[in-house]
Amino acid sequence: MAIRKPGVIGILTGGGDVPGLNPAIRAVTIRALREGYKVVGIRRGWAGLTDLIRDNNADNTNNFQFLTEEIVNKAGRTGGTFLHTSRTNPSKMRKEDIPSHLLDQYQQEKNDLTPEVIKNLDFLGVDYLIPIGGDDTLSYGVRLYKEGVPIVAIPKTMDNDVPGTDYCIGFSTCVTRTIELTNILRTTAGSHERFLVIEVFGRYAGFTAILPTMAGVSHRCVIPEFKFNIDHLTELLSLDRKYNPSHYSVVLVSEGATYEGGDMVFEDKKTDAYGHAKLGGIGDHVAAQLTEFSPKYNNGKKVDVVNQKLGYMVRGGDPDSIDSIVPMAFGNLALDLVLKGVHGRLVVLKNGRYDNMPLDVVTSTKKTVDVNQFYDTDRYRPKYENFEMKPLFIMTGE
Repeated sequence: MAIRKPGVIGILTGGGDVPGLNPAIRAVTIRALREGYKVVGIRRGWAGLTDLIRDNNADNTNNFQFLTEEIVNKAGRTGGTFLHTSRTNPSKMRKEDIPSHLLDQYQQEKNDLTPEVIKNLDFLGVDYLIPIGGDDTLSYGVRLYKEGVPIVAIPKTMDNDVPGTDYCIGFSTCVTRTIELTNILRTTAGSHERFLVIEVFGRYAGFTAILPTMAGVSHRCVIPEFKFNIDHLTELLSLDRKYNPSHYSVVLVSEGATYEGGDMVFEDKKTDAYGHAKLGGIGDHVAAQLTEFSPKYNNGKKVDVVNQKLGYMVRGGDPDSIDSIVPMAFGNLALDLVLKGVHGRLVVLKNGRYDNMPLDVVTSTKKTVDVNQFYDTDRYRPKYENFEMKPLFIMTGE
């Protein structure tokens, strides 16, 4: 395939922030500039491409900026995304979210602004677009690709649940922080001889709970892939506490975990642009019920609980070493594809090797913990067996 002449590469970040986004932006930009391309950073994810005004005299500084080595080098070692982010879904824009200059054209309760996004990309002169995001952000990338936009995507999400890749930017730092913060809270749990309940991210996939548990940071974990019984969990944690010389026990609770016969716990009924209600509160429920059930397994005496939701503490701050190296590699992988004139691909880390996959893998399947292979459904903890030829993070392959 012929190599394209240098043009304009667009790059954006969507969804939740994670450490490693800025190193990825840096890697794309520096390589692209040195290959003769211009790089335009789209601000606020897909939002920057929906409310842009196609007028050279308009002030679109809130929508995009052309990137330089100086700009990306300054941000490249830090966490978050200096391009900012959003959960905008241009294919299903609520009427109240329609940009004011488009209100005359889009008046339905849900509106598809994809035609505007494509026109705006053309207005910016973008030849290739590199979205960095999770399955929601990238699912819209699939839509654009099907509409003819050249897309090369980079996977990002703490939950590590983008299909097709063993690794997503942000996951390692999340696991590292979960281990560090849980170990900090152990001292209080041990001092007061309590149960320690920690709620972690993970809507549909339990990787962020099961990996730290496998690393020894907690006694038990409950994950979205398997409904748990609170009485049995109390029994297990009571035994862990009894036989622990410091007289405490720890459980990691995925935010998407559910009781037998129950549903996910949400903060409220509001949904984002992709139809997801904000999860939160399962840790509080578990903590309250552990205290309630504990006398049954503690000679009639209640056991108090240290209850903590880690939340944004695991997604803020600087990236760890893996989330500094992998984004660099992913960014350069994306540029390799652009230089070859290849698009419609997702850069991936697969079986310990960097590679790329068809982009539509993002929407064709789901990636979750293989319960039969990796989770002990009676003991509520990982299985420690058959590690030979497994990837770095054990159960993250497919």
